[in-house]
Amino acid sequence: MSTGPVSWEAPATLDEALALRARHGDEATVVAGGTFLGILLNQGFIRPVRLLSLGRVAGLREIEVAGGELRLGAMATHRNVERHPGVREGWPAIAHAFSVVASRRVRNQATVGGVLADADYASDPPAVLAAHDARVVLRSPAAEREVRISELIRGYYETCIASEELLVGVRVPPAPQRAVYRKFRSRSREDRPCVAVAAARAGDELRVVVGAVAQTPQAFPEVCAAAAGRRPDRALAEEVGRRYAERIEPLADARGSAAYRRRVTAVEVRRAVEALAEEAPDGARAADGRAGREGRP
Repeated sequence: MSTGPVSWEAPATLDEALALRARHGDEATVVAGGTFLGILLNQGFIRPVRLLSLGRVAGLREIEVAGGELRLGAMATHRNVERHPGVREGWPAIAHAFSVVASRRVRNQATVGGVLADADYASDPPAVLAAHDARVVLRSPAAEREVRISELIRGYYETCIASEELLVGVRVPPAPQRAVYRKFRSRSREDRPCVAVAAARAGDELRVVVGAVAQTPQAFPEVCAAAAGRRPDRALAEEVGRRYAERIEPLADARGSAAYRRRVTAVEVRRAVEALAEEAPDGARAADGRAGREGRP
């Protein structure tokens, strides 16, 4: 914490940024899009000594599809992800998830790396990226490593990013046959999720990840493993939804009580798994649950 002037660093290259990060360690607060950081600063929750901006670093805004893999640069904005033709065609559930974050003004500024490094429990992207088995790329001056979302996010605003590392990108493997993202808002259209559900099916494998209900995205592989080889019909969807709701230990905040979140989880997981069985191509593009439109669970 600091009450004096704040130093501002704006490197032009990734090597320079990594050197500054290694030199200053946790003393350097990394600035990506700055949307969440701005809130923390304005409300006095943090008073950094040094700000390390990645805004001028070339190459971190790229989005590309190579070898069937989707690669998202850490400084790619939410708006760029939602509009990118390759993402919309190959990973439509990811494009949808980024498209329902807050407002267009926020999406034009917020970044892929920023939302993951913040580890805010009430964010949309972590759940859908986890359901796609995405890997986050962390780099230091000496090495590069990849971690899954479940390894990256350890708790409220806590990650595994070391003091000398920067989050530089995300790599998403070839898309599953079907994927869906559902966002349930209990308040306004631009609000963060009360419950977020991402589901994907690749062959006989089912993956379901629930976000915004606990410190970290919630996944229960043993529940999904029991569904292997079974068509995701109404009976299976209800079973998976019930078992997820039983296992989750939901939090309570302004968007809903723990009991309310548990009920919503059962319903939204069921709807997400049911959507995986839909034949229409748009089924993979996901739906979006909102109190007042589809009714309260």
